[in-house]
Amino acid sequence: MRMAFEPGMISRIPKAALAAAALVGALALVHLARSRPWYFTDQTYLGGLILLELVIAATWRYRQVFFTLLILVFLLAGTGLPGSSVWTSARWLFLAVGAVVGVLLLLKDRQHHFGFFHAIAFFAVLAATVSALVSRYPGLALLKVLSFCLLFMYAASGARLAVRGREKRFLAGLLLGCELLVGAFAVCYLLLGADLMGNPNSLGAIAGVVGAPVLLWGALSSTDTRVRRRRFFIYALCMYLVYYSHSRASMVAAALSCGLLCVGLRRYRTLVMGVGVVLILLSAAAILQPERFLETASTVTSEVVYKGSRENGMLASRQSPWQEAVDTIRSHFWFGTGFGTTDKGGDASQHLGNFSSSSAATTEFGSSYLEIATWVGMLGVLPFFVLPLLLMGNVFRTMSWMLSGGDPLHPAIPLAMVVVAGMLHAAFEDWMFAPGYYLCVFYWSMGFVLVDVVPPRVPVMAVRAHPWFSRLRNVMDAPAPTR
Repeated sequence: MRMAFEPGMISRIPKAALAAAALVGALALVHLARSRPWYFTDQTYLGGLILLELVIAATWRYRQVFFTLLILVFLLAGTGLPGSSVWTSARWLFLAVGAVVGVLLLLKDRQHHFGFFHAIAFFAVLAATVSALVSRYPGLALLKVLSFCLLFMYAASGARLAVRGREKRFLAGLLLGCELLVGAFAVCYLLLGADLMGNPNSLGAIAGVVGAPVLLWGALSSTDTRVRRRRFFIYALCMYLVYYSHSRASMVAAALSCGLLCVGLRRYRTLVMGVGVVLILLSAAAILQPERFLETASTVTSEVVYKGSRENGMLASRQSPWQEAVDTIRSHFWFGTGFGTTDKGGDASQHLGNFSSSSAATTEFGSSYLEIATWVGMLGVLPFFVLPLLLMGNVFRTMSWMLSGGDPLHPAIPLAMVVVAGMLHAAFEDWMFAPGYYLCVFYWSMGFVLVDVVPPRVPVMAVRAHPWFSRLRNVMDAPAPTR
């Protein structure tokens, strides 16, 4: 069945009707220019007209264009570039249009499955609505719920339509986008010294959660030597940007996802070589410039590991927001403070730049899971915790399929690694349920897509037949040496 808004639909419209519509539109514009010329000289009206045309053009090529444009708009809203305030408001228009059009096209298509995961997502929206209605400030909370509902509507419809039937093109575009984004970050941060994202944590979040696993998968799965070398170089640049951000959560998330990827694809040599190269560089620096190496090591230990508070331990920067979250949960135990609001009625996402990424993923409660518990309370938190568990089930299923000898080009592999990285990163940064943050939009879109593309279940015996398990079993079954 053909989808609406496809170019093929134009042929069904009579040419006379198209010509008449074009003529009427042109005459209307001429009349408007003569009667109200100030509309065409005011920057607000011109900007609104251009934005409307952009939305219509993206809707016309919905499956091919809209997802990329939506992520780009949310990303621009979180930068310090001139005009970012325009995109801060425009992102909600794009999200609303994407959600409504996606649902309509999905209902018309009738080829997409809705299962247990989508039902839990619906109950999560319902729980957020209940918490907003019983909060002290229901108006503000309901607006936050509306944005969260639009996000899940788009992820369940538009994001899935963007991938279904065109998985290879989508992943190729995702790889290209990561390469361009890492290149732009390298130029801004390493050459120009410009803080493009407004906070180092945002840089680490994008590079560690999305860039690192996707680029490494693209390098390992490429058969072209030149392309593989280019992607390895950009991957190394991406990992350096993760270190440059000094974000511990991003470093751990990138290391875990990349390590799991190498193990699942049986690239043990690549994993060992990567660790070996890092150790060699550190050893060479220690031998050639020992004083500078010791100074750098001391600085890294102080600023990255202990965040300037060595005497209070590694988690000193998290203790205060975690304790604040626990106190808030105790005072609003059953229904929470209201989705997206604080117990004082303020916007709980102000630390994200009013749900934008301009202030990055700095902590208020120090964890996405603690944050959602404070918002919706113990009566509403269950679906929000079940959703990540279901995603982790799909990740384990993908890993089992990889260990059993699955196709390394399967689209579920990079998406599963992004989900793993995001799950760990969100435990220390509170962005997972902030719909205005670009990483939140991207993460849940990929999560809903992973549910569709996850490979079939693999019997346990098939996984145990992997050579790694065989070698482990031989070591465990070997007789003890005799003296």
